[in-house]
Amino acid sequence: MITDAVFRCYDKAEHYFSRSFERPAITFRRSGKNAGTAFLQQNRLNFHPILYKENSEVFIREVVPHEVSHLLVWILFGRVQPHGKEWQSVMRGVFDCSPSATHQFDVKRVSRSFSYKCDCDTYALSTRRHNNILKGAQYKCKKCSALLIAA
Repeated sequence: MITDAVFRCYDKAEHYFSRSFERPAITFRRSGKNAGTAFLQQNRLNFHPILYKENSEVFIREVVPHEVSHLLVWILFGRVQPHGKEWQSVMRGVFDCSPSATHQFDVKRVSRSFSYKCDCDTYALSTRRHNNILKGAQYKCKKCSALLIAA
């Protein structure tokens, strides 16, 4: 269904711009809290399968055009602000969508956090920061300046 929605978006864009566009590769991998990600130079779109399953109608209506717009803007305008005027104009003009930069999905089930503590508090760090710590990175508390350690 997502693939069909992506191709429908491309059909609309081709009609709107009177030109053809190469269809992107489409992948379905968990990506933290991101519902979708556009890999511009790879001409690839990735969609979060769990967020799609839990929010399929809104996903098709909002996330797919959002990510397709990123690829189209890259092709048409090159390197510009990710949610800048070019992207907003494609969202409005081509897809008749409100150009919102973020989704409102409940991400509690898909976002894992790791508990770390300092001298004054406990923090929930993202998987990315946790993995960085495992590789040797160090994070300090902004309040007490102590190193964060696993709780």
